[in-house]
Amino acid sequence: MTEAQTYQILLYYKYVPIIDPEAFRDEQYALCEELGLKGRILVAAEGINGTVSGPRRQTERYMEIMHAHKNFADMPFKVDDYDGHAFNRLSVKVKKELVTFRFEDDPDPNTDGGKHLSPKEFYEHLLQDDVIVIDGRNDYEYEIGHFRGAIRPEVNTSRQFEKWIRENLADKKEKKIITYCTGGIRCEKITAFMKKEGFQDVAQLDGGIVSYSKDPEVKGKLFDGKCYVFDQRIAVSINQEEDKVIGKCHHCGQPCDRYINCDYQPCHTQHISCVSCATEHDQCCSQACQEAKAEERELNKV
Repeated sequence: MTEAQTYQILLYYKYVPIIDPEAFRDEQYALCEELGLKGRILVAAEGINGTVSGPRRQTERYMEIMHAHKNFADMPFKVDDYDGHAFNRLSVKVKKELVTFRFEDDPDPNTDGGKHLSPKEFYEHLLQDDVIVIDGRNDYEYEIGHFRGAIRPEVNTSRQFEKWIRENLADKKEKKIITYCTGGIRCEKITAFMKKEGFQDVAQLDGGIVSYSKDPEVKGKLFDGKCYVFDQRIAVSINQEEDKVIGKCHHCGQPCDRYINCDYQPCHTQHISCVSCATEHDQCCSQACQEAKAEERELNKV
């Protein structure tokens, strides 16, 4: 195995009380620095949420150290091989929440959450006509890939879920509902909130889409398109049997799953764009941004 093939990306989270988040943040930063890991780690009084990349030996050492800690002995790691670092730098921050939901009555995923379904169980639920499937991610993630028949949440941020659930699902509290997200962490709070709201039968995909894609029996079936990820890969394939492109170019509407950032820096909006349109629109998301970028370029020449 060559050196370029020995990198790994780790995705993980754990809801567990952390007495001193600031001190734990410093410990995490020092550990990752020592091991040469890069990525993003969020620490809160309610736990940890991270994704890091690094050489295989160092990522395996990181997992060993975390599992040796009593609070994280059973924390699952989702592991992907990669050809290098998936991040440019290391960021370890303390936040009020691991995911910014801002629920009025914040639920505890460890006691209030919905049942966890294995990939096989989730797949079997997808085949049932009387099951409602809720995508627990934001709309731009849904655009390039989602489970077949899943309801698209009309949300731009996680904090909009509380209102969206109350306005769109209030009459479905007796129905069987299953949820999913990238790695599972968002569904922990979503299902816990729904149970507090009186939903009777709520469950989530254990380990999220990432774990579903790796299951040797399910093989990612019934997931169309690609899964949005928060590293340099941007999107990864899930369905091992069908490779559909369901996203559409922001400009021409042709099938596309290529995300880019608007090259007009004050905007920097991430959008789907085919190579041809990206060239035609100077890597910008709109005519206004393209013109502003050109004007800025001319001013810089003066």
